[in-house]
Amino acid sequence: MRLLLWLFIILISVGFLRKLIKRRIDDVTVRYKAQKGIEIVGYILIILLFLISFTADSVKDYTIIIGLFTAGITFTLQELILSIAGSFYIFFVRVYKPGDRIEINGIKGDVIDIDSIYTTIMEMGEWVSSDNYSGRIVKISNAFVFKGPIKNYSMDFPFVWDELNILITFESDVALAKELVLNTANDQLANYARLSKAKWEEMVERYYIENATIDPTIAVRLTDNWIELNLRYITDYKRRRATKHELFTAVEKSISQTNGKVGLASATLQLLKIPEIDVNLKK
Repeated sequence: MRLLLWLFIILISVGFLRKLIKRRIDDVTVRYKAQKGIEIVGYILIILLFLISFTADSVKDYTIIIGLFTAGITFTLQELILSIAGSFYIFFVRVYKPGDRIEINGIKGDVIDIDSIYTTIMEMGEWVSSDNYSGRIVKISNAFVFKGPIKNYSMDFPFVWDELNILITFESDVALAKELVLNTANDQLANYARLSKAKWEEMVERYYIENATIDPTIAVRLTDNWIELNLRYITDYKRRRATKHELFTAVEKSISQTNGKVGLASATLQLLKIPEIDVNLKK
């Protein structure tokens, strides 16, 4: 009876404090973290309440209590304790936060919620091409922060490098094509380059990392069918697909205004005529 009473008091207190914080704190981020912190404390108090209730009356030796507690963690509460510890690790170490785009345990998406047990993600990819939502909401145990790599697209450097391949014919003016592509990229991505340079300077100061080229670059590769212009550029992680579309549209428009000096290539097949064979049949 006493156990149920204390359990009721803890649950009522957690609910009351969550509602109080919701009314008193206007900042969404601070309110969210405070509510989750109270929720975690509530879970811990409930676990301690059960442990004390089942061991205090019958077990007086602290060595046995510690042994039972360790065994319980090992065999029954391991995933739960790891998840709760993972939630503390996520909040205090800033592994990721709601709104970040991450990839964890092979699942990529935007974080939409973090509680004391699970991280909820709006999934991207799978049967949907590029960085588009699939429509599925995925819950991942917070314990996974201790079990594998976490790829964060937006934490310290909210930009990604991407590439666009422009295929031109061998008859094209390669120098003119390179100039057109680079000028178009510089015009389209000027704002990204300016913002990303400032962010990259902060990265270089904070981490042991070499400097990198932020401005668009281009590399030429010859193939059997065409000349490939590989454009490498930086863009906002949320606009990778849109940026590629805008770049290709602008490049195609520039190439169409060269009066045939630069032409887009496509796969071609050369058909060879089979020589005629004269067959005479003799009886």
